[in-house]
Amino acid sequence: MVKELRIGMLGCGFMGKAHSNAWLQVPHFFPTQYRPVLKACYGRQEDRKQLEEFAARWGYESIETDWRKVVQRPDIDLVDVCVPNHMHHDVVIAAAEAGKIIVCEKPLALNAKEGEEMVAAVEKAGVPNMVSFNYRRVPAIALFKQLIDEGRVGRVFHYRATYNQDYTISAKVPQGGLALWRLDARVAGSGVTGDLLAHSIDTAEWLNGPIKAVAAHTETFVKERVHAETGQVEKVTIDDACMFLAIFANGSIGTFESTRYARGRKNYNTFEINGDRGSIYFDLENPHILEFFRYEDPDGRRVESHITGWQKIHVTQSEHPYMKHWWVPGCTIGYEHTFINSFADFLASLEGGPKFQPDLHSALRTQRVCDAVLESARTHQWVEIPE
Repeated sequence: MVKELRIGMLGCGFMGKAHSNAWLQVPHFFPTQYRPVLKACYGRQEDRKQLEEFAARWGYESIETDWRKVVQRPDIDLVDVCVPNHMHHDVVIAAAEAGKIIVCEKPLALNAKEGEEMVAAVEKAGVPNMVSFNYRRVPAIALFKQLIDEGRVGRVFHYRATYNQDYTISAKVPQGGLALWRLDARVAGSGVTGDLLAHSIDTAEWLNGPIKAVAAHTETFVKERVHAETGQVEKVTIDDACMFLAIFANGSIGTFESTRYARGRKNYNTFEINGDRGSIYFDLENPHILEFFRYEDPDGRRVESHITGWQKIHVTQSEHPYMKHWWVPGCTIGYEHTFINSFADFLASLEGGPKFQPDLHSALRTQRVCDAVLESARTHQWVEIPE
Protein backbone atom coordinates (compact mmCIF):
# COMPACT_ATOMS: atom_id res chain seq x y z
CA MET A 1 0.00 0.00 0.00
CA VAL A 2 1.32 3.43 -0.96
CA LYS A 3 1.45 5.93 1.90
CA GLU A 4 1.43 9.68 1.47
CA LEU A 5 4.33 11.48 3.12
CA ARG A 6 3.26 15.10 3.39
CA ILE A 7 6.25 17.45 3.20
CA GLY A 8 6.55 20.84 4.86
CA MET A 9 9.51 22.63 3.25
CA LEU A 10 11.17 25.40 5.24
CA GLY A 11 13.14 27.52 2.79
CA CYS A 12 12.75 28.51 -0.84
CA GLY A 13 16.37 28.94 -1.90
CA PHE A 14 19.05 26.73 -3.41
CA MET A 15 18.69 23.84 -0.96
CA GLY A 16 14.91 24.08 -1.02
CA LYS A 17 15.10 23.52 -4.77
CA ALA A 18 17.48 20.56 -4.44
CA HIS A 19 15.30 18.90 -1.79
CA SER A 20 12.01 19.58 -3.57
CA ASN A 21 13.32 17.99 -6.75
CA ALA A 22 14.53 14.96 -4.81
CA TRP A 23 11.19 14.38 -3.08
CA LEU A 24 9.42 14.45 -6.44
CA GLN A 25 11.90 12.12 -8.13
CA VAL A 26 12.65 9.49 -5.50
CA PRO A 27 9.56 7.27 -6.08
CA HIS A 28 10.25 7.28 -9.82
CA PHE A 29 13.59 5.51 -9.40
CA PHE A 30 13.53 3.66 -6.07
CA PRO A 31 11.00 1.16 -4.73
CA THR A 32 9.28 2.82 -1.78
CA GLN A 33 6.02 2.56 0.11
CA TYR A 34 5.88 6.35 0.35
CA ARG A 35 4.64 8.95 -2.10
CA PRO A 36 6.01 12.36 -1.10
CA VAL A 37 3.43 15.15 -1.38
CA LEU A 38 4.66 18.75 -1.43
CA LYS A 39 2.14 20.16 1.02
CA ALA A 40 3.46 23.51 2.23
CA CYS A 41 6.47 25.76 1.78
CA TYR A 42 7.74 28.49 4.10
CA GLY A 43 9.62 31.67 3.28
CA ARG A 44 9.98 35.06 4.94
CA GLN A 45 7.32 37.71 4.32
CA GLU A 46 10.00 39.95 2.78
CA ASP A 47 10.77 37.14 0.30
CA ARG A 48 7.10 36.48 -0.49
CA LYS A 49 7.44 37.04 -4.24
CA GLN A 50 10.24 34.46 -4.48
CA LEU A 51 8.27 32.15 -2.20
CA GLU A 52 5.17 32.30 -4.41
CA GLU A 53 7.22 31.66 -7.54
CA PHE A 54 9.04 28.79 -5.85
CA ALA A 55 5.82 27.15 -4.63
CA ALA A 56 4.20 27.44 -8.06
CA ARG A 57 7.24 26.03 -9.84
CA TRP A 58 7.56 22.96 -7.63
CA GLY A 59 3.86 22.36 -7.04
CA TYR A 60 3.46 23.10 -3.33
CA GLU A 61 -0.18 23.18 -2.34
CA SER A 62 0.20 26.16 -0.01
CA ILE A 63 2.66 28.70 1.37
CA GLU A 64 3.34 30.03 4.86
CA THR A 65 5.35 33.04 6.03
CA ASP A 66 5.50 31.75 9.63
CA TRP A 67 7.54 28.57 9.98
CA ARG A 68 5.75 27.70 13.22
CA LYS A 69 2.50 27.26 11.31
CA VAL A 70 4.15 24.66 9.06
CA VAL A 71 5.51 22.76 12.04
CA GLN A 72 2.14 22.75 13.82
CA ARG A 73 -0.02 21.83 10.85
CA PRO A 74 -1.68 18.42 11.29
CA ASP A 75 -1.46 17.75 7.54
CA ILE A 76 2.39 17.80 7.65
CA ASP A 77 4.25 14.54 8.36
CA LEU A 78 7.83 15.62 7.65
CA VAL A 79 9.55 18.97 8.17
CA ASP A 80 12.44 19.60 5.78
CA VAL A 81 14.75 22.25 7.24
CA CYS A 82 16.44 24.26 4.47
CA VAL A 83 16.46 27.62 6.22
CA PRO A 84 19.69 29.44 7.24
CA ASN A 85 21.76 27.93 10.02
CA HIS A 86 20.70 30.30 12.81
CA MET A 87 17.14 28.94 12.57
CA HIS A 88 17.97 25.23 12.76
CA HIS A 89 17.94 25.02 16.56
CA ASP A 90 14.47 26.44 17.18
CA VAL A 91 12.91 24.81 14.14
CA VAL A 92 14.19 21.30 14.87
CA ILE A 93 13.21 21.42 18.53
CA ALA A 94 9.71 22.65 17.66
CA ALA A 95 9.33 20.00 14.95
CA ALA A 96 10.47 17.26 17.34
CA GLU A 97 8.01 18.40 20.00
CA ALA A 98 5.26 18.33 17.34
CA GLY A 99 6.18 14.72 16.52
CA LYS A 100 7.31 15.41 12.98
CA ILE A 101 9.86 13.44 10.97
CA ILE A 102 12.85 15.74 10.49
CA VAL A 103 15.23 16.31 7.59
CA CYS A 104 17.85 18.98 8.37
CA GLU A 105 20.40 20.58 6.08
CA LYS A 106 24.00 20.84 7.20
CA PRO A 107 25.69 22.14 9.24
CA LEU A 108 23.59 20.91 12.15
CA ALA A 109 23.63 24.19 14.09
CA LEU A 110 25.59 27.33 14.89
CA ASN A 111 27.60 25.43 17.50
CA ALA A 112 27.75 22.18 19.44
CA LYS A 113 25.72 23.52 22.38
CA GLU A 114 22.78 24.17 20.08
CA GLY A 115 23.35 20.76 18.46
CA GLU A 116 23.23 18.98 21.82
CA GLU A 117 19.87 20.56 22.60
CA MET A 118 18.54 19.55 19.18
CA VAL A 119 19.73 15.96 19.59
CA ALA A 120 18.15 15.79 23.05
CA ALA A 121 14.84 16.98 21.60
CA VAL A 122 14.67 14.46 18.75
CA GLU A 123 15.77 11.60 20.99
CA LYS A 124 13.19 12.50 23.63
CA ALA A 125 10.48 12.67 20.97
CA GLY A 126 11.71 9.50 19.24
CA VAL A 127 11.16 10.98 15.79
CA PRO A 128 13.06 9.71 12.72
CA ASN A 129 15.64 12.24 11.59
CA MET A 130 18.48 12.79 9.15
CA VAL A 131 21.06 15.46 8.32
CA SER A 132 21.70 16.06 4.64
CA PHE A 133 25.40 15.39 4.20
CA ASN A 134 24.48 14.38 0.68
CA TYR A 135 28.01 13.65 -0.56
CA ARG A 136 27.98 10.29 1.21
CA ARG A 137 25.47 9.32 -1.50
CA VAL A 138 27.70 10.15 -4.47
CA PRO A 139 28.16 6.66 -5.97
CA ALA A 140 31.94 7.12 -6.34
CA ILE A 141 32.27 8.23 -2.70
CA ALA A 142 30.15 5.29 -1.57
CA LEU A 143 32.49 3.07 -3.63
CA PHE A 144 35.45 4.81 -1.90
CA LYS A 145 33.98 3.65 1.41
CA GLN A 146 33.36 0.15 0.07
CA LEU A 147 36.98 -0.25 -1.05
CA ILE A 148 38.21 0.79 2.40
CA ASP A 149 35.82 -1.63 4.10
CA GLU A 150 37.04 -4.41 1.80
CA GLY A 151 40.58 -3.86 3.12
CA ARG A 152 41.98 -2.53 -0.15
CA VAL A 153 43.71 0.46 1.50
CA GLY A 154 45.05 -1.40 4.52
CA ARG A 155 46.66 0.52 7.32
CA VAL A 156 45.99 4.22 6.73
CA PHE A 157 48.82 6.74 6.98
CA HIS A 158 47.44 9.92 5.40
CA TYR A 159 44.13 11.63 4.68
CA ARG A 160 44.01 14.98 2.87
CA ALA A 161 40.99 17.02 1.87
CA THR A 162 40.45 20.23 -0.07
CA TYR A 163 37.18 22.13 -0.64
CA ASN A 164 37.70 25.25 -2.73
CA GLN A 165 35.43 27.73 -4.48
CA ASP A 166 35.90 31.23 -5.90
CA TYR A 167 32.59 33.06 -5.76
CA THR A 168 33.44 35.67 -3.09
CA ILE A 169 36.76 36.95 -4.41
CA SER A 170 35.31 40.30 -5.48
CA ALA A 171 35.01 42.84 -2.68
CA LYS A 172 31.80 43.99 -4.39
CA VAL A 173 29.97 40.78 -3.42
CA PRO A 174 27.61 41.78 -0.56
CA GLN A 175 26.94 39.82 2.59
CA GLY A 176 23.53 38.78 3.87
CA GLY A 177 20.12 38.51 2.25
CA LEU A 178 18.34 35.61 0.61
CA ALA A 179 21.26 34.64 -1.64
CA LEU A 180 24.38 35.48 0.39
CA TRP A 181 23.41 34.82 4.02
CA ARG A 182 26.37 32.41 4.21
CA LEU A 183 28.63 35.50 4.39
CA ASP A 184 26.77 36.87 7.43
CA ALA A 185 28.13 35.29 10.64
CA ARG A 186 24.97 36.16 12.56
CA VAL A 187 23.01 33.89 10.23
CA ALA A 188 25.61 31.32 9.12
CA GLY A 189 27.64 30.98 12.32
CA SER A 190 30.89 30.58 10.42
CA GLY A 191 32.20 30.75 6.89
CA VAL A 192 33.90 27.96 4.99
CA THR A 193 34.33 25.92 8.17
CA GLY A 194 30.62 25.30 8.67
CA ASP A 195 29.61 25.52 5.03
CA LEU A 196 32.31 23.55 3.20
CA LEU A 197 34.63 21.88 5.71
CA ALA A 198 31.62 20.40 7.51
CA HIS A 199 31.20 18.24 4.40
CA SER A 200 34.91 17.38 4.38
CA ILE A 201 34.86 16.46 8.07
CA ASP A 202 31.74 14.31 7.81
CA THR A 203 33.19 12.45 4.84
CA ALA A 204 36.60 12.03 6.50
CA GLU A 205 35.21 10.56 9.70
CA TRP A 206 32.88 8.28 7.72
CA LEU A 207 35.80 6.99 5.66
CA ASN A 208 38.67 7.09 8.16
CA GLY A 209 37.16 7.18 11.63
CA PRO A 210 37.09 9.87 14.31
CA ILE A 211 39.40 12.87 14.47
CA LYS A 212 41.12 13.20 17.86
CA ALA A 213 42.68 16.67 17.65
CA VAL A 214 43.07 19.64 15.31
CA ALA A 215 45.33 22.66 14.83
CA ALA A 216 43.83 25.38 12.63
CA HIS A 217 44.22 28.82 11.09
CA THR A 218 41.50 30.92 9.48
CA GLU A 219 41.68 34.09 7.38
CA THR A 220 39.21 36.78 6.27
CA PHE A 221 40.61 38.47 3.17
CA VAL A 222 37.92 41.10 2.61
CA LYS A 223 37.34 42.75 5.97
CA GLU A 224 34.22 44.79 5.13
CA ARG A 225 31.28 44.29 2.77
CA VAL A 226 28.00 46.02 2.07
CA HIS A 227 25.11 44.20 3.73
CA ALA A 228 22.47 43.23 1.17
CA GLU A 229 19.55 44.10 3.44
CA THR A 230 20.75 47.24 5.26
CA GLY A 231 22.88 48.75 2.50
CA GLN A 232 25.47 49.59 5.13
CA VAL A 233 29.16 48.66 5.02
CA GLU A 234 29.69 46.16 7.84
CA LYS A 235 32.59 44.16 9.21
CA VAL A 236 32.92 40.64 7.81
CA THR A 237 33.14 38.12 10.66
CA ILE A 238 33.03 34.80 8.82
CA ASP A 239 36.15 32.89 7.78
CA ASP A 240 36.91 33.19 4.06
CA ALA A 241 39.53 30.45 4.29
CA CYS A 242 40.50 27.76 6.76
CA MET A 243 43.26 25.20 6.95
CA PHE A 244 43.85 22.65 9.69
CA LEU A 245 45.92 19.64 10.63
CA ALA A 246 44.19 16.59 12.09
CA ILE A 247 45.18 13.51 14.06
CA PHE A 248 42.84 10.55 13.61
CA ALA A 249 42.10 7.94 16.25
CA ASN A 250 43.53 5.22 13.97
CA GLY A 251 46.94 6.90 14.07
CA SER A 252 46.82 8.49 10.63
CA ILE A 253 47.33 12.21 10.07
CA GLY A 254 45.33 14.57 7.90
CA THR A 255 45.35 17.97 6.23
CA PHE A 256 42.23 19.98 5.42
CA GLU A 257 41.95 23.20 3.41
CA SER A 258 39.02 25.30 2.29
CA THR A 259 38.63 28.71 0.68
CA ARG A 260 36.25 30.74 -1.44
CA TYR A 261 39.24 32.57 -2.98
CA ALA A 262 40.61 29.88 -5.29
CA ARG A 263 40.17 31.43 -8.72
CA GLY A 264 38.82 28.87 -11.17
CA ARG A 265 37.63 26.39 -8.53
CA LYS A 266 33.85 26.17 -8.50
CA ASN A 267 33.09 23.18 -6.27
CA TYR A 268 36.50 21.58 -5.93
CA ASN A 269 35.88 19.01 -3.21
CA THR A 270 38.74 16.49 -3.25
CA PHE A 271 40.05 13.91 -0.83
CA GLU A 272 42.72 11.23 -0.90
CA ILE A 273 43.63 8.41 1.45
CA ASN A 274 47.00 6.61 1.47
CA GLY A 275 47.55 3.20 3.05
CA ASP A 276 50.06 0.40 2.91
CA ARG A 277 47.96 -1.58 0.40
CA GLY A 278 46.68 1.22 -1.80
CA SER A 279 45.45 4.77 -2.25
CA ILE A 280 42.13 6.29 -3.36
CA TYR A 281 41.41 9.78 -4.71
CA PHE A 282 38.16 11.61 -5.54
CA ASP A 283 37.29 15.00 -7.06
CA LEU A 284 33.67 16.19 -6.94
CA GLU A 285 34.16 18.19 -10.13
CA ASN A 286 34.55 14.77 -11.83
CA PRO A 287 31.99 12.92 -9.70
CA HIS A 288 31.66 9.79 -11.81
CA ILE A 289 35.40 8.97 -11.56
CA LEU A 290 37.18 7.25 -8.68
CA GLU A 291 40.96 6.91 -8.85
CA PHE A 292 42.47 3.84 -7.19
CA PHE A 293 46.08 2.76 -6.77
CA ARG A 294 46.28 -0.97 -6.14
CA TYR A 295 49.54 -2.18 -4.59
CA GLU A 296 48.49 -5.22 -2.57
CA ASP A 297 45.20 -7.10 -2.34
CA PRO A 298 43.43 -7.77 0.99
CA ASP A 299 44.68 -11.39 0.92
CA GLY A 300 48.27 -10.12 0.95
CA ARG A 301 48.95 -10.89 -2.70
CA ARG A 302 51.18 -8.22 -4.27
CA VAL A 303 50.07 -6.77 -7.61
CA GLU A 304 52.62 -7.47 -10.33
CA SER A 305 54.97 -4.51 -10.65
CA HIS A 306 54.56 -4.03 -14.37
CA ILE A 307 50.81 -3.42 -14.03
CA THR A 308 50.84 -1.44 -10.79
CA GLY A 309 49.53 2.10 -11.23
CA TRP A 310 46.62 4.47 -10.78
CA GLN A 311 43.40 3.33 -12.43
CA LYS A 312 40.32 5.41 -13.15
CA ILE A 313 37.08 3.62 -12.28
CA HIS A 314 34.11 4.93 -14.25
CA VAL A 315 31.42 4.60 -11.58
CA THR A 316 28.37 3.87 -13.73
CA GLN A 317 28.12 0.07 -13.54
CA SER A 318 25.05 -1.55 -11.98
CA GLU A 319 27.41 -3.17 -9.45
CA HIS A 320 28.43 0.25 -8.16
CA PRO A 321 26.50 1.86 -5.27
CA TYR A 322 23.09 3.24 -6.29
CA MET A 323 23.72 2.90 -10.03
CA LYS A 324 21.33 -0.01 -10.63
CA HIS A 325 18.52 2.49 -10.03
CA TRP A 326 19.67 4.87 -12.74
CA TRP A 327 20.87 4.51 -16.32
CA VAL A 328 22.81 2.00 -18.39
CA PRO A 329 26.61 1.73 -17.87
CA GLY A 330 28.50 4.74 -19.17
CA CYS A 331 25.66 7.19 -18.50
CA THR A 332 26.52 9.44 -15.58
CA ILE A 333 24.37 11.00 -12.90
CA GLY A 334 24.88 14.40 -11.26
CA TYR A 335 24.61 16.60 -8.19
CA GLU A 336 20.84 16.42 -7.84
CA HIS A 337 20.92 12.63 -7.70
CA THR A 338 22.85 12.68 -4.42
CA PHE A 339 19.77 14.08 -2.69
CA ILE A 340 17.51 11.52 -4.38
CA ASN A 341 19.81 8.71 -3.25
CA SER A 342 19.79 10.16 0.29
CA PHE A 343 16.02 10.36 0.49
CA ALA A 344 15.71 6.85 -0.92
CA ASP A 345 17.88 5.53 1.92
CA PHE A 346 15.95 7.59 4.46
CA LEU A 347 12.58 6.33 3.24
CA ALA A 348 13.93 2.77 3.33
CA SER A 349 14.86 3.33 6.98
CA LEU A 350 11.28 4.43 7.70
CA GLU A 351 10.11 1.16 6.19
CA GLY A 352 12.25 -0.92 8.57
CA GLY A 353 15.52 -0.89 6.60
CA PRO A 354 18.97 0.02 7.96
CA LYS A 355 19.10 3.04 10.26
CA PHE A 356 19.91 6.15 8.25
CA GLN A 357 23.24 7.85 8.75
CA PRO A 358 24.09 10.55 9.44
CA ASP A 359 21.28 11.40 11.83
CA LEU A 360 21.36 14.40 14.17
CA HIS A 361 23.38 12.48 16.76
CA SER A 362 26.08 11.67 14.20
CA ALA A 363 26.05 15.20 12.79
CA LEU A 364 26.70 16.53 16.30
CA ARG A 365 30.10 14.89 16.07
CA THR A 366 30.90 16.92 12.94
CA GLN A 367 29.69 20.07 14.68
CA ARG A 368 32.09 19.42 17.56
CA VAL A 369 34.99 19.10 15.15
CA CYS A 370 33.98 22.37 13.45
CA ASP A 371 33.84 24.07 16.85
CA ALA A 372 37.28 22.71 17.71
CA VAL A 373 38.71 23.99 14.42
CA LEU A 374 37.40 27.51 15.10
CA GLU A 375 38.64 27.37 18.70
CA SER A 376 42.09 26.29 17.55
CA ALA A 377 42.18 29.13 15.02
CA ARG A 378 41.26 31.58 17.78
CA THR A 379 43.79 30.31 20.34
CA HIS A 380 46.54 29.11 17.97
CA GLN A 381 46.72 25.85 19.94
CA TRP A 382 45.93 22.19 19.34
CA VAL A 383 42.38 21.36 20.45
CA GLU A 384 41.17 17.86 21.30
CA ILE A 385 37.73 16.75 20.15
CA PRO A 386 35.37 15.82 23.00
CA GLU A 387 33.67 12.45 22.68
